[in-house]
Amino acid sequence: MSDLLYSETENDLRGGLRELLDDRCPWADVLAGTEKDEPYDAVLWRAVATDFGSAGLPVPEAQGGAGASWRETAVVMEEIGRAVAPVPFLTSSVIATAALMTAGDRELLSQVAGGTKIAVLAVPFATAPGIVLGTTVEVQGDALTGRVTGVADASAADVLLVPAHGGLYAVDADATIRTPVTSLDMTRRLGDIELSSVPARRVAEGAAAERAVREALLVGAAMLASEQLGLAERCLEITIEYLKTRYQFGRPVGSYQGLKHRLADLWTSVTQARAVARNAAACVADGDDDAPVAVAVAQAHCSFIAVKAAEECIQMHGGIGFTWEHPAHLYLKRAKADSIALGTPDRHRTTLAGLVNLPPA
Repeated sequence: MSDLLYSETENDLRGGLRELLDDRCPWADVLAGTEKDEPYDAVLWRAVATDFGSAGLPVPEAQGGAGASWRETAVVMEEIGRAVAPVPFLTSSVIATAALMTAGDRELLSQVAGGTKIAVLAVPFATAPGIVLGTTVEVQGDALTGRVTGVADASAADVLLVPAHGGLYAVDADATIRTPVTSLDMTRRLGDIELSSVPARRVAEGAAAERAVREALLVGAAMLASEQLGLAERCLEITIEYLKTRYQFGRPVGSYQGLKHRLADLWTSVTQARAVARNAAACVADGDDDAPVAVAVAQAHCSFIAVKAAEECIQMHGGIGFTWEHPAHLYLKRAKADSIALGTPDRHRTTLAGLVNLPPA
C-alpha cells in the first residue's frame, strides 16, 4: 500500500505554486479572461510551466524534465483546480506528456517538458480511458486528412498528437483548421480540428500507438481527479469563510444547524475524494496493475463531489453566489465540464464493474 500522505517535497511544491497562482491568477483576472478571444493565459502559462518548472515534472531529467513523478504532478493539478487556472497543463503537461513518454519520442517530449511547445492529444475531451478508440482521420502517405471534434485546448496547441489508422502522428497545429466551439468552461476551451493533407510525422505505430493513447487517457483521468479535489476543497473553504461573516437575524449564518450538517457532509466527501485521488495518482506513478481500478474509483467519486461542492458554494452564498461578479460560477462550470471530461461518473462506474467482475444488474 502506497503512503498517500503528502511528502515534504510535495508540500513545498504546493506552497510555491499556490503563492504564484494567488499572485498571478486572482479570480477577477480569470473572469476577465473568459471574455477575451485568447484560448489561454499565455503569461500565466509561461510562469507556471517555464519559470516555475512544472511542465516537465514527471519527465526524466535526461529528457529535459524534472525527474519527479505523477504524484508531484497531481499536487500541481490540485492547485490548478483550486485557482481555476486557464492554462493547458492537463492537456499538454499531463495527457500529451504521458503519450510521448509511452511512445518514447524524446525530441518532442523535451520541448513539451521545457514549456517551449504545447502539445495536445487530438481526441474528443469526453473520451474515457479503456475505450476502443475509433478514428475519423485517414493516413495518406505522409499526410493526414480528417476531422476531430471537441478537443480541449485545441486552439492553444503548437503540436497536435493525432491518432489515425495504424499509428499516432505529430502535426503542426498551424497547418490545421481549428474552429472554437461554445464551451461551458471558458477557462479550458474546446475546438474542432480539420486536417486536409496535413504533413505528419509518425510518433508510434500499431500496438505501441494504442498503448500510448491508452496510457495518456488513464493518466489524464487520474490527474483530473486531483484537479477536481482541489476545486472541491476551494469551494468548501470559501463557503465556510462566507458563512462565518454573513449575519442573518443577528447571528452568523454558519451557526444554523441545517447548514452545519450540510458542510459536515461535504467535508466528509471531500476527505474521501482526497483519499481516492491520491491513491489514483500513486498507482499511475508506480505503474501499479490496479491503476485502472483506482482511476475508475477516483473519477466516479471526485467528479460528483466537485460538482456538489460547487453547487453548495453557490446555494450557501445566497443571492451573491448567482451573480457574474462572484467566482462561484467559474468553479461550477469547471466542475461540470470536468465531470464529462475523460468519461462521465457513470462510464467509470461501468468500467469499474467490469474490472472487478461485477455482473450487470
